[in-house]
Amino acid sequence: MIEEKKVTSEEAVLIGVVTQHQNEDQSNEYLDELEFLTLTAGGKAVKRFTQKLENPHPKTYIGTGKLEDVKAYMTANNIETAIFDDELSSSQLRNIEKVLDCKVLDRTNLILDIFAGRAQTSYARTQVELAQCQYLLPRLTRLWTHLERQKGGIGMRGPGETEIETDRRIIRDKITLLKKKLKTIDKQMAVQRKNRGKMVRVALVGYTNVGKSTLMNVVSKSDVFAENKLFATLDTTVRKVVIKNIPFLLTDTVGFIRKLPTQLVESFKSTLDEVREADLLLHVVDISHPNFEDHITSVNKILDEIKSVDKPTIMVFNKIDAYKHQTIDEDDLVTEKTKAHYTLEDWQKTWMNKLDENNCLFISALNKENMEEFRAKVFEEVKKIHITRFPYNDFLYDEYTEEGTK
Repeated sequence: MIEEKKVTSEEAVLIGVVTQHQNEDQSNEYLDELEFLTLTAGGKAVKRFTQKLENPHPKTYIGTGKLEDVKAYMTANNIETAIFDDELSSSQLRNIEKVLDCKVLDRTNLILDIFAGRAQTSYARTQVELAQCQYLLPRLTRLWTHLERQKGGIGMRGPGETEIETDRRIIRDKITLLKKKLKTIDKQMAVQRKNRGKMVRVALVGYTNVGKSTLMNVVSKSDVFAENKLFATLDTTVRKVVIKNIPFLLTDTVGFIRKLPTQLVESFKSTLDEVREADLLLHVVDISHPNFEDHITSVNKILDEIKSVDKPTIMVFNKIDAYKHQTIDEDDLVTEKTKAHYTLEDWQKTWMNKLDENNCLFISALNKENMEEFRAKVFEEVKKIHITRFPYNDFLYDEYTEEGTK
């Protein structure tokens, strides 16, 4: 008889700071996101520690007294993993490990670990491995002294697990090799993009876990992997979509996140070529998230880095079925109305109403709400691009109507 095995999550404590650049609300929100990252990686956050500092401590990130408090809690509760909300330097990692005597991860390492577990194709695996090697190179000294303590679990997948891999020269050689491999794959993908001809290209962009893959499945009637976890999609997926009588290519891209590791931005630049070469962007936003405006800013910042922020864009506010707003009683004369009290109608009257040509949609991809309005708007925008590319086909495309799709 086979005994049932209980799968237990690796327990961890989360550590962040409140600084002059990051107030308490922002710090709590970042730690919420870090907890979701930990859950996605297969861990479980059991306790949070925060400290108010002007800037993170250059040697130990948080003060030594606070670090001792963390150690006491971890020892008392038999917890062996500490996760920090920012990227730690090699010296900080070394100093913290000396005090805590446990596995220490930072936000970058955690994201890289999730990517390592999610990468399916050779292309994605190569990109992740390159990012891991670039992250590992300046931190080799820590691994030399702690090889005997390395275990499985979060943060331990990928390169750097054996002694020979931690040799600095070999890591540099490996980085060179991976870059050459990516160049070869880039050429293949460039040929693929070229073979797609002059078809209009539409790319889904947005923060991670906003419902891009779900929307892709609804529009293209395909079966792209979608899950309520961060970075469910790593591999770029392209599908041919026809709305009424206009065909175009729809691309699902990797999601963005705040404090995205620089190594990942660099190694995934080639994946983001799909965004660079797109004719139209569908910027998907999770409007049910209380800080969706910050998410928009983060995505626009990365789009600016890859020189794609000025492309024609439709803002698609998804998950309206999950949107909830706070209410104020009629006899309440004290409570001031804030953004938390805005209804969807209120939001539509704000800056959203000033978007170019009202390129703003409110949908629920999961429940297929307002999808007809979405298709009509995409049809209209794709048609504009299509006509400039194929002016002799103008007479073929009538206005989009619901009856036209039946």
